[in-house]
Amino acid sequence: SHLTDSAQQLYNYMFRFEAISAENAALKEQLAQMEDDIRQTNAIARENERLRQLLELKQSHQDFELVDGYIISWSSNDWTNTITINRGANAGLKVGMCAITANGQVVGIISSVGPNYSVIKTILDSSIEISATLSASGGTGYNGMVKGGYSSGLAGLLRMSYLPSDAVIHNNDQVVTTGSTVYPRGLILGYVIDAGYEDTGIAMYALLRPAADISSLEQVFIVTNYNNG
Repeated sequence: SHLTDSAQQLYNYMFRFEAISAENAALKEQLAQMEDDIRQTNAIARENERLRQLLELKQSHQDFELVDGYIISWSSNDWTNTITINRGANAGLKVGMCAITANGQVVGIISSVGPNYSVIKTILDSSIEISATLSASGGTGYNGMVKGGYSSGLAGLLRMSYLPSDAVIHNNDQVVTTGSTVYPRGLILGYVIDAGYEDTGIAMYALLRPAADISSLEQVFIVTNYNNG
């Protein structure tokens, strides 16, 4: 009868709907699992790359004693730029220790320490000044001071001051730490993107792109001991 046919059609429709819904749910679950697998694979690949870089760092700086930490928060405003990591006094960390990346780029300096966390002022912070050497093309080295650009409208950049007025500076010249009681010698600070004369006209300055991409970091290494030779 017509009624029986209609009921059968409705039953078939509902059966197909349930089957398609179940298939849709299964596909979504499969897709989510694949996306999770990809995320895990990417995380493992990043970790492997960091370990390779760390091995190279330890081979080139055998005197470094390092403690690793993962970044748990970022903070920045017009004046300051800090990150917080998940290691602190219980891991032997102290105020004034230097933080670097796995490939020897300067991240900043520890400004406060709790039992299980440390706050690091990054090199972008305006209050940090670092004695540095600009390795110019042709082998000439110029000494100066590097400071974060946050307070001078140069957020995300570094400024190197007190360079000789006759310095010959090129884009992409590398700037490294001179070496001090805080920063080991030869750590990479950044690369020149611009240069000019100070207002006095008796010295030059250079603007630098930081070597460490602070905003995308996941992990840093604290240099707890080193020998500047």
